[in-house]
Amino acid sequence: MFQNTIRHINVLSKRKLPILSFTRTKAAYEGEGKTTVRVLNNEYDLGLMIDSFATYGFKLNNGITVLGPMAIFPRTVLSWQVADSDDVTEESLKLFKLLEPRIDLLILGLDTTDRSKIDKAFRAARANELNIEILATEHACSTFNFLNAEGRSVAAALIPPFKVNMNEDDMLEVKMHYSDIFQKGFSKPSGK
Repeated sequence: MFQNTIRHINVLSKRKLPILSFTRTKAAYEGEGKTTVRVLNNEYDLGLMIDSFATYGFKLNNGITVLGPMAIFPRTVLSWQVADSDDVTEESLKLFKLLEPRIDLLILGLDTTDRSKIDKAFRAARANELNIEILATEHACSTFNFLNAEGRSVAAALIPPFKVNMNEDDMLEVKMHYSDIFQKGFSKPSGK
């Protein structure tokens, strides 16, 4: 057997192909041999999740659009009465301290990268004895979704961004969506 392996390597080296190992290593995934993907936002039993955000608010996986800032929990969403990151104070975060059972983590999605405003929000959270993660709104949405899907006791206080940056994928998706609508045309109502 060893001689056959050497002979096979010699044949491969004459073809100038890379030498491959013939030993089988244990893979990290030992399943059915197929990769599976779960789209978390489509699984309603995992609770509320944020599908998208815009400058005016957020769209949730149950189809509800929340206008303006929001406080979101695994099964509940509330309008959060702050205008922007300047209004994030000890008083505006008190709601999250009063919850029972106590949340493990508050994810705060801010509309700014100004360090002084972020520090002010952090001090307000610490004054309420909250464990907090302060992120840009875009990252706060995905972090909330992930932790919520894991079943963690988590909440998010999110302020819509003033500006949304679109990448090439977003623009292509919008273009394909609207070209599809216009190519289908309008159907005439049936009847008379």
